[in-house]
Amino acid sequence: MSTPKTYQANEVEAKWYQHWLEKNYFHSEPDEREPYTIVIPPPNVTGVLHMGHMLNNTIQDVLIRKARLDGKNACWVPGTDHASIATEAKVVKKLREQGIKKSDIGREEFLEHAFAWKEEYGGKILDQLQKLGASCDWERTRFTMEPKLYESVIKVFVDLYKKGKLYRGLRMTNWDPVAQTVLSNEEVIHSDENKNLYSVRYRVAGTEDEYIIIATSRPETIPADTALAVHPEDERYTKYHGMKVVVPMVDREIPIILDEYVDREFGTGALKVTPAHDMNDNELGEKHGLEVIDLLNPDGTLNENAKFFVGMDRDAARVEFVKKLKASGDLLETKGYRTSVGRSERTDAVIEPRLTMQWFLKMDDLAATALGAVESGEVKFHPENMINMYRSWLKPENVRDWPISRQLWWGQRIPAWYYGEEIYVAETAEEALAQAQEKHPGLSMADLTQDEDVLDTWFSSWLWPMSVFHGWQSKEELEYYYPTNDLVTGWDIMFFWVARMIMAGYEFSEDLLGKEFVDAKGRMPFRNVYFTGMVRDEKRRKMSKSLGNSPDALELLANYGADGVRFGMLSSAAAGNDIVFDAPLDPKTKQVLNESELCNQGKKFCNKIFNANRLIQGFSVADREPDPTASLATAWMEARLNYSIGEVDRLMGEYRISDALMTLRSLIWDDFCSWYLEAIKPADGTLSKQTYDATIAIFERLMTLLHPFMPFVTEEVWHQLRERAEGEDCIVSSWPEAGAFDAALLKRFGTLQQAVSHVRDVRNQRGINQREELKLFIKRSAESEELLGRQSAGATSFLKKSGVLTEVGLVEEAPANALPFLIGNDTGYLVLNETIDLAEERAKMEVELNRLRGFLKGVEKKLSNERFVANAPDAVVALERKKQADATAKIASLEKMLG
Repeated sequence: MSTPKTYQANEVEAKWYQHWLEKNYFHSEPDEREPYTIVIPPPNVTGVLHMGHMLNNTIQDVLIRKARLDGKNACWVPGTDHASIATEAKVVKKLREQGIKKSDIGREEFLEHAFAWKEEYGGKILDQLQKLGASCDWERTRFTMEPKLYESVIKVFVDLYKKGKLYRGLRMTNWDPVAQTVLSNEEVIHSDENKNLYSVRYRVAGTEDEYIIIATSRPETIPADTALAVHPEDERYTKYHGMKVVVPMVDREIPIILDEYVDREFGTGALKVTPAHDMNDNELGEKHGLEVIDLLNPDGTLNENAKFFVGMDRDAARVEFVKKLKASGDLLETKGYRTSVGRSERTDAVIEPRLTMQWFLKMDDLAATALGAVESGEVKFHPENMINMYRSWLKPENVRDWPISRQLWWGQRIPAWYYGEEIYVAETAEEALAQAQEKHPGLSMADLTQDEDVLDTWFSSWLWPMSVFHGWQSKEELEYYYPTNDLVTGWDIMFFWVARMIMAGYEFSEDLLGKEFVDAKGRMPFRNVYFTGMVRDEKRRKMSKSLGNSPDALELLANYGADGVRFGMLSSAAAGNDIVFDAPLDPKTKQVLNESELCNQGKKFCNKIFNANRLIQGFSVADREPDPTASLATAWMEARLNYSIGEVDRLMGEYRISDALMTLRSLIWDDFCSWYLEAIKPADGTLSKQTYDATIAIFERLMTLLHPFMPFVTEEVWHQLRERAEGEDCIVSSWPEAGAFDAALLKRFGTLQQAVSHVRDVRNQRGINQREELKLFIKRSAESEELLGRQSAGATSFLKKSGVLTEVGLVEEAPANALPFLIGNDTGYLVLNETIDLAEERAKMEVELNRLRGFLKGVEKKLSNERFVANAPDAVVALERKKQADATAKIASLEKMLG
């Protein structure tokens, strides 16, 4: 079969992906096979492919392709999330550019524009995932706002309300003044920032020159102060107990209250209390019955309660209030300090604590159930240490009720209708009216008002493993595919999504599927969670558009091919650990260069595989006995293959996907290409048919093993290896089984490789021409007799061919002009065509021995550091242990040689 001269990734990828689609290999329907199910973490409908998506979806594709090769009914459900805040912001911006205000067109017309935007721009990321090779069941593509999924969310809301797990109340919440909606705690990103701390004096009422000084970072909220708090045991303020102070600028008297909450050591030990604009102050206000004055509008501008600078943005107003305080002499000092600032995950706006009327989901019982599911092992985390982070968030003292309402139009509208102060929750307006009429006969729909808010986006995606199979409409598919098998996600949404899906699974699965089903198969939404790390640059910064340190994902795919990029991502992606992805910057423009050595290694690997096939196809084939070297190499390669299949199976079972890929890379590049093909390469260009057939069979299994990781090059080469029948494709072949192997053969052949490697090293070190013939002898022993006696013809010819040796044999004593070296437990002698100074060689060995001892000491010092071992990523610690073992072995070998 003729093959192209070079591997053309773009042509190969387009050809095979289209072929797979035409054959409908990605689609799944319930049948008699064992199901294997993954649901995609739905990317925002506003999203485009970035490095985090590439890593996450590559891992999912590895798992789903492996399951397909295992003969399971593999179902990978794709889809997108409607992303309330992000999408509404984009639609509002687009309308504004057209001269249209959201408030002028009303809810229904706005939703028409939003759905039109979604159809035009949404879901691009799913198209981009196809370029990565994602083998999703595209016929099952879901969207969280599609009718059946929307209906599921409404049903769940009504169900939870009936169970008494939902309530509506006025609470302090995290307010995003840009998106103008409430956020949950998990949607607020905290980081240390530079702020100013202002020392302001409050005159004690009834005095002319007595003041209490407070420190505040928010002078613009001073007009909303309703108390000044001090610690009851702070002797500095004992004489002021029961008195009042005058609020600067507004000349309003407020009480001095006593509370142990106040930290006497912070600042002056006096605290201004603004119940409407601080979470802790609000709790103090409720405790002491303080007035609540809200001086901010929803968009972060000041209202009439501020008295000054009405309509001005809070940040600009802060500057003006500082000027005013300076002018009055009430500002005593300004100094910088570092403090934690909460910003909106979506808009980056500084969060404003604000009293709002919201719907809340009670979380105590749900959180306890979700924690128990993981601690019991019903849901397994990979890596296991992620349980610690999960546990810390779900322990009772950290659990807060979930504010699930959002002040937006894009989303599932809350199914609650109001008649005065009365609330009627139902799936439809007609059902709500019927409820109201039971109490108030004669009411009409015009008398009821539906809640204007929508539900938090996460309130739809927490149902994802059940709603994508339309569990609230029909249980047929859900019975087959639920629970799903594996979830692959970043640890950063462990609380947003993973924990909440577990809560939903345990809350609703029995209602949907029945007790008998869940007792047999489980309530959990998935059995395993594989946490990926964050993709970071070489400075360990998270890759992001704002930092400009993230390469263009599509350009990487164009430059290195999907398989090259997949290899680059996976080769450094141990579960849970952050991935340091090389993304060099242009020294002039400081923009990311789309160059990656990791991806380049993947591209080279593709070429290595492709050229190995070209080499094999270039041999002539004759019906003759295989030569001894080829027979030995074939037996060894079969043993290596069977051993490695077992290793890959073990690693995949442990979710060590990166390690599994690197095991295959070594097996294919090092063992198959570098050792095996070199060993069987015929001097006359003609292979025996037996060797050729064995080689094709080995290569075929190698391609099947590698296929989940690098699907395109493996499908291409798999088809070039032999003629295929219609529908006989690598993607739907069978995962090779690990057969028995001769461990003794592996050990013997490893010793031969050690000898050949030593000969080659000596040639390189001493500048000996690669074609200059040398001689190799081994001191006679039971082991060396076994090495060269059993299958000696093959072993001897292998050594001669690989090392370019004229003679190989066993000796009793060291021959003249021979360099000694360790080969297994014996001594080998490489006879050179020159005089050897053994004293000089001994001195070189002692220098190397001292170097290795110093190196080992440094490694052992690092490993003896308990903090390093406890905090460093597992892969880093494992690498240090490997360095320790390698150095120890080399030292032992050198010491034995010198002895």
